[in-house]
Amino acid sequence: MPKALYRKWRPQSWDEVAGQEHITQTLRNAVMLDRVAHAYLFSGPRGTGKTTCARLVAKAVNCLNPDLENRPCNECDHCKAITAGRFMDLIEIDAASNTSVDDVRDLRDKINFSPSQGRFKVYIIDEVHMLSTAAFNALLKTLEEPPAHAIFVLATTEIHKIPATVLSRCQRHEFRRIPIEIIVNYLKEKSQVEGLKIEEPVFMEVARQATGSLRDAISLLDQLTSTEEEISLEKAQTILGTATSLRVIEIVDALVAKDAAAGLEQIDQALDTGTDPRQLARQVVSYLRNVLLYQMDHLNSTDITDDIKPKIHAHGNQLPLPELLKAINAFNQATVDEQANWHPGLGLELAFTEYLVKPAVVVAEQTPTPQTQPTETTPVQPQQSQPKPKPKPEPVETPVQEKAVDSQKTEPRPEKIKEEKPAKPRQEPIEKEPPQTKSAAPTVEGDLKLSDIHKQWRKVKSMVGKHNPRTEGLLNTSKVVGLKDNTLILGFSSDTLKDMMDKGGNLTLTADILEEVFGTPINVNCIVSTHESSAVPEDIEIDNDGMVGTATRDLGGKITKAKEAD
Repeated sequence: MPKALYRKWRPQSWDEVAGQEHITQTLRNAVMLDRVAHAYLFSGPRGTGKTTCARLVAKAVNCLNPDLENRPCNECDHCKAITAGRFMDLIEIDAASNTSVDDVRDLRDKINFSPSQGRFKVYIIDEVHMLSTAAFNALLKTLEEPPAHAIFVLATTEIHKIPATVLSRCQRHEFRRIPIEIIVNYLKEKSQVEGLKIEEPVFMEVARQATGSLRDAISLLDQLTSTEEEISLEKAQTILGTATSLRVIEIVDALVAKDAAAGLEQIDQALDTGTDPRQLARQVVSYLRNVLLYQMDHLNSTDITDDIKPKIHAHGNQLPLPELLKAINAFNQATVDEQANWHPGLGLELAFTEYLVKPAVVVAEQTPTPQTQPTETTPVQPQQSQPKPKPKPEPVETPVQEKAVDSQKTEPRPEKIKEEKPAKPRQEPIEKEPPQTKSAAPTVEGDLKLSDIHKQWRKVKSMVGKHNPRTEGLLNTSKVVGLKDNTLILGFSSDTLKDMMDKGGNLTLTADILEEVFGTPINVNCIVSTHESSAVPEDIEIDNDGMVGTATRDLGGKITKAKEAD
C-alpha cells in the first residue's frame, strides 16, 4: 500500500525541516555539545513540524555516528530503525487516547528500565494537553527528575491548557506557521522529484488553503494528484471547493459599489458551481485582509499574484477604513456561523447585506470632520440672530408665567413676583404680546433658560452616549457654565479636554441632540474653566429661579464663580 505524501516526505534530517530554523539550530547545537535537556515541550499550530522534530531528537541522541555535528546520519542501524518505526527505545504515546492517571503510572513504572537498544529512551507524548489533571500530577515528579537514560518530548497545539508546573519543568520551543513562500518552494521541489505535473498557480492556491500548515498543504496536493492528468488551477479549485479569484474580486466590487443584487448574484453563482460557502467566506476575508494590509502599508507582495495586485490597490483606495473593518468582521463571522445555518449561503448573504445596511448613527459620527464643522456652525449663527431681540423680555416673561403657576401651589412665590414686576422697566412688551407668550408656552423655543438645560442635561448626555460613548465621556468631564444667545457654554478643566471636545464632530453631535430635546437650534461653545478664569461673564444667563436668584435679587449678592451642581 503506498504511503501518503506527508509520510513519504517527512523530514529525516535537520536541514529538511522547513520554516523552523530557529528551533532546528538550537536542537542541533544541543546534540553537538551533548547538552540535550531531559524534557522538551513543543507547541504550535498543527502541521508545522512538532512530531517530526521530536523524532529527530530521538534519532540524534541515539545515532551511532561519532561525529556529533552530523547526527542524525540516517545510515546507522539506530537511525534506520527509527525511520522504519521499529526502534524499541522510542515510545510514542497519544495523550488523546491515554488520558487517565493509570496510563501515566504505567509509564512511570516502566521508565526505570534501561534502554534495550540505544543510549536513551525517548518518550514522545503527542497532544499532551489532553491528559487529565490527575495524570499531569502523576507525571510531575518523573518529569522533574527522570532517570538519566530517559528524555521526554511533549507536543501540543494548545499550550494554554498545560499546567504551569509542567511548563516550568520543560524547555519550551514555539513552532510558527510556515510562510506561503516557503510552502510553495517546498511543494515545487518535492513535486519535481516525484515527477508530478502541476501548473504553477496551483502551488499558490494550495499554500493559501493550508494557512501555514505544511502537512495540510502536502495532504491537499496529494488529493489533487490522485489522477494522472495534469493539475490545472481550474481543476484544483473544483476539487478543493474554492472559488476563482475573479469571483472573489467581483464580490468585493459589489461591496464597493454597494450593489446588493450583483453581490448576491455572485454568491449564488459561486455556490451553484460547487464552492464551499465557508471556504468562499474565508477567501473573501483573506482578500479584504490584503486590502487592509495595503492601507496599512504592510502588504506582503510575495503572497499575491500579479493579476490581483492592481485590484487590491484599487479597492484599498476606494474602501474607507471603517467600512473595510465592518466588511471583514461580517464575513469573518460567516466563516463561523455558516455550519449552523439551514441554508448553505445564508451566512454569506447576511454578511453582505449587513455590510450594506449602515446605522444612521455611524454616518453621523464619521461625516463630521474638521472640514465640516465650520460649515455646520456658520448656518447656526443666523439662527442665533433671530432670538436676540427676544431675550430682553424673556427674563421677565418666563419667570412671570412660571411663578404665576407656582403661586397656585405655594404661598411665598406671589410676593417675589410682585417685587419683580415693578423692578423691571420692560413690562410694556409683555402687555403687547400676551397672545404670543401663551401660544409659545408649549415649546422651548423663545423661552429657553439655563434651568431647562440643567433639568434635561442627564437625558442629553445619555442620548449622546447612544451615538458615541466617547463624546458622552467628554461631556461628563465638563460643566455647564452658562447660556448666551442660544449658545451653551461648556467649561473644561484643561486645554486637552477642551481640544478633544472641539474635534471629531463632538460639538456637532451634542448640538444635534440638544436641538432634538429642546426643539430649537442650540450652538455649543467650549471654554477652559480654571480658578482664574472661572468668573462668569455678565452677559451669560445664570439660573435665576431659586436660591441663586433670591441671593442676587433680594440680598444684593454678586456671582463670582459658576459651577454645575452634581
